[in-house]
Amino acid sequence: MSQAPFSPQSAAKHSRLRGAVAVDSICPYCAVGCSQKVYVKGGKIIDIEGNAESPINEGTLCPKGANTFQLAANPHRITRVRYRAPYSDHWEEKPLEWALDRVARRLKQTRDREYREKNKKGEVINALTSVGCLGGATLDNEENYLMKKLFGGGLGMVSIENQARI
Repeated sequence: MSQAPFSPQSAAKHSRLRGAVAVDSICPYCAVGCSQKVYVKGGKIIDIEGNAESPINEGTLCPKGANTFQLAANPHRITRVRYRAPYSDHWEEKPLEWALDRVARRLKQTRDREYREKNKKGEVINALTSVGCLGGATLDNEENYLMKKLFGGGLGMVSIENQARI
């Protein structure tokens, strides 16, 4: 009986994905909707690759999609709220709650000030024309539906767009 042609160190090696949880996701770059597998271990993303089970991309990714890991794991990626006050020459870090509250407050102030129930002819329009919403290409139909309901029906926004490229 002959010995195997590899060392004990080689035999002990294993995939870096062993023990990782595979989470289905969608590539964030365009509106094609290529499926991706995001591998998470210890609360961190360790790899992102094309999902071979997807009928859309069958595991393949374009050059941008193939580099999604760098988007998620880039050490230069800004992960905190950055705010530059009017006329300021520098950025400040702010808590996320501060930013969300500020956006909500300013949207409410603008809606209260500029919402119009009727036009000059007295016709009912229920419109807020000074604020718009731009969705991203990776939003699915359900998310777009909710945005349309909230921003259009709830707030009266007229300009609701999605930058999908299909």
